[in-house]
Amino acid sequence: MKYQIAVIKGDGIGPEIVTEAMLTLEKVGQKFGHTFDFQEVLAGGCSIDANGIPLTQETIDICKAADSVLLGAVGGPKWDSVESAKRPEKALLGLRESLGLFANIRPAMMYKALADACPIKPEIIGEGFDIVVCRELTGDVYFGNHYRKESDRGWGEMGCDDMNYSIYEVERIARRAFEMARVRSKKVTSVDKSNVLETSRLWRETVTRVAKEYPDVELDHMYVDNAAMQLVRNPGQFDVIVTGNLFGDILSDEASMITGSIGMLPSASIGETGRGMYEPIHGSAPDIAGKGIANPIATILSCAMMLRYSFGLAAEADAIEAAVEKTLNSGHRTADIAHADETVLSTCEMGAKIRDNL
Repeated sequence: MKYQIAVIKGDGIGPEIVTEAMLTLEKVGQKFGHTFDFQEVLAGGCSIDANGIPLTQETIDICKAADSVLLGAVGGPKWDSVESAKRPEKALLGLRESLGLFANIRPAMMYKALADACPIKPEIIGEGFDIVVCRELTGDVYFGNHYRKESDRGWGEMGCDDMNYSIYEVERIARRAFEMARVRSKKVTSVDKSNVLETSRLWRETVTRVAKEYPDVELDHMYVDNAAMQLVRNPGQFDVIVTGNLFGDILSDEASMITGSIGMLPSASIGETGRGMYEPIHGSAPDIAGKGIANPIATILSCAMMLRYSFGLAAEADAIEAAVEKTLNSGHRTADIAHADETVLSTCEMGAKIRDNL
């Protein structure tokens, strides 16, 4: 099979880690008889430098025409003085909207080889954990009206951000979560703040109704503050967490850090079609850019998610994930996950080891 992939290497360490991911996909193609054609485009800070804006229509069109998008990272202090409407991060919002990507899938699992990097006590994590956060991506307070007005209480100017969700938006993210749970441990935890927010009351009512379509999947509800506490108290209790844009933004970062390193975790943003955008959850890390020490594993695992969710290539995805685990089990480490007495590999060396293990 032949697949067209739009590649946005982006800023900071993006070009380094994406290069290793592309080489890994090429190795998968050789092993399984596929062809991956890459077309590189600009978005983020590098697009600001080249085009004056973070996202051009040309990039959008190429991404729409591709089977999926592979993204490194965008942003950095170089563009901090750019007006907010043209910041590098606006490229991400623009791509998600243009491609109709409404579900952000973030797995967070603890590799046994990295158990000592987990900040939670061993007696709490036990045999480890394997969590997926399913975050709604196109609604909530991020896409509500943002404005200022004079306070009715005479307290001066006040900032206002509207939080809202429609039944349709909640239904489609809930179904995505239940479908994922069906092929995992058959448990969904819906996270909201329905004791305070009307948006969350609609969210809970809708998720409860959708759950009736999936009688084989267990559903429980949890307030977001309790969910944040439970993630560090007993992460093993979770399977699939489904929640809104704001809460999901926070909880998925928390879930990532209890694994021990943000450099290990991939993500997928997907919509109604097979096309998705796949990226590591970490940022552009400009402080280490160009030094060859960035961890490419999250980006490589994002490629595994692409193979599984967009292309339906489960065996190929399994092969990448097994190669990563074998590499870690054999003691190979990049700087972010290495102890003082362990040999540290460069970005390129870690990518090469993973490809060797394919």
